[in-house]
Amino acid sequence: MLHHLEIYVSNLSKSSEFWGWILTELGYVPYQEWEAGISWKHGETYLVFVQAEERFLAVPYHRSRVGLNHLAFHAESREQVDEITTQLKGKGVSILYQDKHPFAGGETHYAVFFEDPDRIKVELVAPF
Repeated sequence: MLHHLEIYVSNLSKSSEFWGWILTELGYVPYQEWEAGISWKHGETYLVFVQAEERFLAVPYHRSRVGLNHLAFHAESREQVDEITTQLKGKGVSILYQDKHPFAGGETHYAVFFEDPDRIKVELVAPF
């Protein structure tokens, strides 16, 4: 069981707004908040977002470098994937792999792929 995951972000305000919305939609609740960070919790697992120091912002995140490729979350249903997709589009968030959406992960993998403000890929997957 994952205990927690901590991610450094380039703009805590933008990331808090983005992640606060999507995580709340997925059933997470606010957990901790301090000047340089914020977290949301679901059950015993929590996600933490911390403002990166200015000296580390010169090289932006890219999922093809060594490190995190993407975060994938369980959706309750295909309908929730569709609802979140509509909301993402309404917020101006680009849907990745639009030519294959919602089956970009394969014929039996109903999901939406998108990016957070730092371009970390996020996936929301419906149950099979």
